[in-house]
Amino acid sequence: MAGIKVLRKGLLGLTAAASLPVAGHAWALDVTVKGMSGAAADNVVNILADLEADSQSTRTRLDAVVKERAQQALQAYGYYNATLTTSYPAKDNEQVIITIQPGERTKITQLDVSLEGDAAKDDAFEKVMAADPLKVGDPLLHSRYDGFKSQLSTLALERGYFNSRFRQQRIEVRPWENSARIFLDMDSGTRYRFGHVHFNGSQIERQRLENMVPFETGDPYLAGDLATLNQNLGQTDWFRGVAVRPRVNDDASPAATSQWYADATGRETTADVTEVLGGPGLQVARQLTDSQPTIVPVDVELTPADRHQFEVGIGYATDVGPRTQFSWTMPWLNRYGHSLTNSLYLSAPEQRFSGEYTIPLANPLRDSYRVRYGLENVDNEDTQSFQSSVQLARHWEFSNGWVQDLYWQTTYEDFTQADQDDAVLLLYPGISWSRTRTRNPIFPTWGDKQQLTLEWSEPAWGSDARFVRTTFSSQWIRMLGSENRFVGRIGGGAMATNTFDKIPPSLRFFAGGDQSIRGYSYESLSPENDDGELLGGQHMLTSSIEYQRHVTGNFWGATFVDTGNAFDEWWPDALKTGAGVGVRWISPVGPIRFDIAHPFDDEEDSWRLHFSIGPEF
Repeated sequence: MAGIKVLRKGLLGLTAAASLPVAGHAWALDVTVKGMSGAAADNVVNILADLEADSQSTRTRLDAVVKERAQQALQAYGYYNATLTTSYPAKDNEQVIITIQPGERTKITQLDVSLEGDAAKDDAFEKVMAADPLKVGDPLLHSRYDGFKSQLSTLALERGYFNSRFRQQRIEVRPWENSARIFLDMDSGTRYRFGHVHFNGSQIERQRLENMVPFETGDPYLAGDLATLNQNLGQTDWFRGVAVRPRVNDDASPAATSQWYADATGRETTADVTEVLGGPGLQVARQLTDSQPTIVPVDVELTPADRHQFEVGIGYATDVGPRTQFSWTMPWLNRYGHSLTNSLYLSAPEQRFSGEYTIPLANPLRDSYRVRYGLENVDNEDTQSFQSSVQLARHWEFSNGWVQDLYWQTTYEDFTQADQDDAVLLLYPGISWSRTRTRNPIFPTWGDKQQLTLEWSEPAWGSDARFVRTTFSSQWIRMLGSENRFVGRIGGGAMATNTFDKIPPSLRFFAGGDQSIRGYSYESLSPENDDGELLGGQHMLTSSIEYQRHVTGNFWGATFVDTGNAFDEWWPDALKTGAGVGVRWISPVGPIRFDIAHPFDDEEDSWRLHFSIGPEF
């Protein structure tokens, strides 16, 4: 029928023929729209934003280009009968005022959208079709049409419909009726299924790797499963490089296969890829025929991580002064994926050597045995202690983010605490649960951290002391808007024992310091003997609330209140409270915190500075 505009693409593009010659001085056209406002008017301004005019161009030619582009911008929002009037206040054509009479808006009067093939019974496609943004009676918006098409194409790639194609994809616009008819018919074809996974370049035995594959051979293809496999292999720290590629067609070039994966998962592979116009995966996949096998083998290229990795860190905190740490990590020791980490920590009050040997089990990411060992020397306040320990642990990481450790600890500690001194051998089992969740780990805008530990020691199995001990902590970070940040924490511990004099300092409770109660020095709060020397407590409770406000750039201001104590009887006779103000700087090496705090019940030390580097969690 004469006059019907058939649009095979949604938002109309502009061709090079609409450009103007530029001679000498050129400038961007200043556009003012009158007569209408909103998204359509903004689109007129935007589509003319890159138009340049100069004094040598004729106004007639400039005006024709302006009106053509403006009409296209309006048609994208369904205004096909708009009347435009233009005026140019300046002689040099630098400014144009467009007065628009939009007329009646074109509406969708007929909508034929259909889906054939295996996708017609796919829940994911059913949800997309049910939420179809195109409805009869709605104004014609080309962006919605294009977005809906793109959503179907992307979903087909993500879910393995590599033979999918649009049998119909057109809009018929009848300007004289202010009506539009949309025809969109997609044939998904057969859904592909996963084939075998081929690992290349790995130094780890195949069975360990296969246990991390989140799908079985024959399962329906899902691009998200490939992203999960990539992530699982990367989290082991066994490999320096991981590239997961679906082999959709053995005859297809590596570039095409890599582009399919990048389009479907948003992840780039290490292979070179070439840019293909509009849905690259569909462009290539349409060359396939239904007679070809619908199996997708998966190739995984792995590059082993360096066998020895070293790291040195230095820092400073008011609690311990200058500190340094040296770590030596071997992410894989053998083909079974065993790993070893050793760390040396040095500060004035504490020197510590520790290590951990990890033996992964069937699911290397979640289950393992761990052997932890360490030597520690402490000389702080009224505490002198030398400790050696070995711990055998069974480690689980659950899908909900919680981590569980069931362990047996052996500790020998030679100590002096105030007027008490002893050397004890402790043998005790324990269990702990913990979970950490953060967004932006360096300076979290949201997060929380939970921890709970239970331990039990008995002379019946050779331990020198009897006790039941528990510790807990909960920390959280929340934002109110983008300028207000709240940090809170509560923590504590409790011990039941009738042999407290044989409990070493490492298991007694002390409070005070940067991460405890600001305004008081590091571990300076606990029950005391008659000479005023610290003994440590059987119980502890601390809490803190902090409000931070963004000031400028990477600087935040802070106000806080901390309270708590270490004590022998539950509930404590008195809680120690400190409050103050501080500054937070989000530096390239992590947050730097500077606080000045006032302890409310210590007149001799009325103010105390606290300085530390590192995130809250």
